[in-house]
Formats: sequence, C-alpha cells, structure tokens
Amino acid sequence: MAALLLLAYAAICVVIFKLLRVPVNKWTVTTSIIGGFVIIGSLITAMNYNHPFTTLARLYFHTTPIIPEVKGRVIDVPVQPNTPLKAGATLFVIEPKPYQFVVDQKEAALTAAQQSAKQLQTELDQASAAVAKAQAQVALSQQTFDRQSELFQQKDVAQATVDTAARNLEAARQSLNQAQAGQERARLAATSQINGVNTTVAQLAADLRDARYNLEQTTVRAPTDGYVTQLFLRPGMMAGTTPAMVFIHADDRIFTAAFPQNVVQRIRPGEDAEIAFDAIPGRVFAGKVRSLVDAVSQGQLQAASSLLDPEDRAAQGMALVVIDITADLSRYELPAGATAQVAIYSDHLVPIAVIRRILLRMKSWLNYLI
Repeated sequence: MAALLLLAYAAICVVIFKLLRVPVNKWTVTTSIIGGFVIIGSLITAMNYNHPFTTLARLYFHTTPIIPEVKGRVIDVPVQPNTPLKAGATLFVIEPKPYQFVVDQKEAALTAAQQSAKQLQTELDQASAAVAKAQAQVALSQQTFDRQSELFQQKDVAQATVDTAARNLEAARQSLNQAQAGQERARLAATSQINGVNTTVAQLAADLRDARYNLEQTTVRAPTDGYVTQLFLRPGMMAGTTPAMVFIHADDRIFTAAFPQNVVQRIRPGEDAEIAFDAIPGRVFAGKVRSLVDAVSQGQLQAASSLLDPEDRAAQGMALVVIDITADLSRYELPAGATAQVAIYSDHLVPIAVIRRILLRMKSWLNYLI
C-alpha cells in the first residue's frame, strides 16, 4: 500500500514539475519531499487504524481423514478424485468375507442359544416334578418309619427294622434336597433375563449386532457431501488404523483474515469488508464482518514442563476476523484454501475509505502480474 501511495505521489509531483512547469529548486524539492512524507504518512496511519488492511486472509475448509473402523485388504476403490460426491457414496470397499464368517458364526450361536432357552422351562418343569416325587418319597418314608417305630414299641418288630426305616427316611430327605437344589438351578437358568430376554440370548444377540456392524463398515462411505483429492489408495492395499484418504467437505468453508492487534478497536460485526482474491485478479468482492475471534493463539496455555515466561513477547500474534462473503462467487473457479487481501471499512474517517478502496483495486490488478 505504501508503495502504491508513493507511486501516486510521484506521479503528482511529475505533473506539478513537468506539466505545470513549477520551477525546480531546493525549496520546491524540499517541500515536495517533506510534504510527501507528511501526507503519505498521515494517510497510511489513518487508513491502517480506521480502515485496516491485510494480506493474511484465506478461505479455509474442513477435511476429514478417512480411517476405516475395520482392518482388511482393499478390493475396490470406485471413487474418482476431485469428483463431487453425495453423503453416503462409497469411497472404498474392504474384503468382507472374514467379517461375513464372523456374522455366520454369531448367527449360529444365537440360534443355538434361543433353542436352549426354550428348553430351560422344560428342564424347570422336570426339576419341579422331581421335587414333587422326592417329597412324596419322603412322606412315604416318614409314614413307614412312624409305623415301624410304633410296632417296635409294641415289641412286634426288631430294632433292625426300625433302623432300616430311619435310613430310608434319611435317604429320601437327601434326595429331596438334591431335587430342590436342581429345581433352584433350573429356576435361576429359566428366569435369568434382561428386558424379558434370556441373558445368554441377549449377549449373543449383541455380539451378532456388533459383527453385522463390522461387516457394514467394510464399505467405507462419504460422511457428507464433498469430494476426495490426491487419491492414492488402490485395490490390494491394506487399510487399517492410518488414514486411507482425505475427504474435503463441500459446504463447510469459512473465510478469515488476520489483523494486527492494534486495529481491533475499529473492527465491529456488521462492518463492510472487501476481498481481493489472488486467484481472481482484477476483481473485488463485497463482504460483512461476522465476528472477531476472541482469542489469540500465542496466548493459549497448555500443561507443560516449563513455567510461563511473561516477558516472552517475541510473537504477539494476530487477531482473527471471520468474514461472510456476500458477493456471488459461483461463476468463478475458486479453489478451497485460496488466499486473499482484505480491507475492512469502519465508520471513522469515512472519506479516507475511498483511498483504501482505490488502493485495494490497484492491488487486485497487480494480481495479473504477481
């Protein structure tokens, strides 16, 4: 900007001394030099503070590294580089057979568990019947023991007969205890449920869902609308824990410009801005300030092994401004990541903004050459 102003002032001096034939002497030359420094210095100071300008502007875009959730050999890469894709379009395919085998195994295990779950109630019924039988045997043994004891008191039977009846009663009671334990085990197995489903069946069903999910992930799809560039993935390569490609989102771009900290007092949301893209020479586009990012990267604190040095001012950092481009750029080929020059016009010293607008357009014309 200063060079353009100097050239413009030099042209004015040429007009004054050559065309208007103002005499050239030590007084006129000294006056023109001092006047040039004063005028140009005042203009630059006023413009830089009230209508800030920067060459540090860029159209940023979001990317997503495509990392498959499953490992395997790539068998197909149908996507083409720099070709627009819709969300859900296939990017590449990993060999699905190993994951299909796991699904088949889990389906068989689940079917077997469902059949086993149906048998649990039958086993419980059988255990309950065994308990009833054991209880009847205990009752019968008790009656026999009582009758033999009564006969022994009447001296009609020997002691050995009573002892045998006692042993039979004890054996019947033990059988009852075993039958009741078996019934309890069968009851616990039959009533072991979560949300009304047998726990083993529920676990195997969850395993099957996980296996099916892994099978689905063998086809890697586009997360949003966008495209892939610099495509190096080929069939036969192994895909795993490292990015296989980089996906560029189509409609997720943000334009920001970096300004020195000494001009942030003149930057307010809603103020007019103009942008001159290096990729579109000779054109200036209108914009609006959306926001001033309330942080400077050099001031961030992170856990580290060294203490903060408050005297470290080597890198003061730039203030980031988010700008909405209001002009229509649809007919221009503007690559993502394009750089630009930006001027913001405040409501202070408005007449000087005209000079800033002229200089920005001159910079835009220079983009044809530089």
